[in-house]
Amino acid sequence: MQLKLQFGYGMMDHSRVLIDTWKGGSVILSPRDLSPVQLERLAGQITSLQGGEVLLDPQFYLPYADHERLTSHEYWPSAYSTDVFWTGSEIRGLMKKLVDLNRSLGCKTLILPGLYTEQVDEDWIARQSAFIEEAKALSSNPLLVTVALGADAVKSDESIDEILAASEGWDVSGIYLLCEHPNGEYLVTDPNWLANALDLVAGLKLKGKKVLAGYCNHQMLVLAAAGVDWIASGTWMNVRSFPPDKFRAPYDDEIKQRSTWYYCPQAFSEYKVPFLDIAKKQGLLDRLAPPVALGSVHADVLFSGIQPTSARWTEQSAFRHYLHCLWSQTNSARHGTFDQTVDEHERALDAAEGLLASLQAVGVRGQLRDFSSALDVNRAALSVLRSSRGPTLRRKWATL
Repeated sequence: MQLKLQFGYGMMDHSRVLIDTWKGGSVILSPRDLSPVQLERLAGQITSLQGGEVLLDPQFYLPYADHERLTSHEYWPSAYSTDVFWTGSEIRGLMKKLVDLNRSLGCKTLILPGLYTEQVDEDWIARQSAFIEEAKALSSNPLLVTVALGADAVKSDESIDEILAASEGWDVSGIYLLCEHPNGEYLVTDPNWLANALDLVAGLKLKGKKVLAGYCNHQMLVLAAAGVDWIASGTWMNVRSFPPDKFRAPYDDEIKQRSTWYYCPQAFSEYKVPFLDIAKKQGLLDRLAPPVALGSVHADVLFSGIQPTSARWTEQSAFRHYLHCLWSQTNSARHGTFDQTVDEHERALDAAEGLLASLQAVGVRGQLRDFSSALDVNRAALSVLRSSRGPTLRRKWATL
């Protein structure tokens, strides 16, 4: 299991620095956040780095989207009509332009378009297949088909079954899976949503598909237990979850009242820096420091002995610390067997629970980014995975 960078607002320098630091890695480029000129420039910079690769997310989730930058790209249809687009020439034109753009950017794998859906039905499945058929006729590169699901679709057992059945006929290397969080939550508190996300990933893996789960945060480290190949994450909350409204013009963008958050990986929680001052006063600051094994130096100043709010810790450092820690956690999330992978995640949840209890007892809280509400959600989802997919995953783990 590996981490890819989900490109979002203001991530050009972060992408270059982190890929260079890691001596490899992938950036999923975002037409919504990059102009055509910026796409070409950043792709060239990333692929010139040791081990650097790029993917292009077409972001054709909402064909009627009106975000100015997204629709400025040449591949985006000048007008979309349900009656006309799927008859042949327009979908073929879109795919031809996307294949050419992927080639010019140096993408070795193509992410195919996929429509966002709140209900999996025959029309949606037919349109998924249409994108695949057009791409197969135009490119010999490995293909990932986008599966972009609304929260209700993820929570529906029937929708999960329909996707798994349909995927058997999809002649692609893998799936680019995007799951909208229920109620706009950052950390998901619906155990059924997470259990179904795990079941979908496991089902796809057992059918021989690679799975790239996009728009993830650290809660989705649990997907390692389902055999996921990659998760993708970024800086702002809207690249750590999947908000479809982001691709519409009126979307309230990232630049609003900002807070700088510190990610404590062993607690799976994030804290505003003033709460680190409280931890220091209460003699617990050292317990929030990232484990040395994760290799992040971006937060060292917070634990240098001075009052954390006096450290002038920057937003840039906060984002790089989060992504470096997540990169390290991702690399170590999968173990040699299915049971080892589940057991290790459950042990990490237990350790986080104990730490969170100690911190909360002295007033150190992560507010909406405190993982306390998600602990039992992850445990429940893992329990369902053990009972539903465990026997098969145990047998086939080495081949997933």
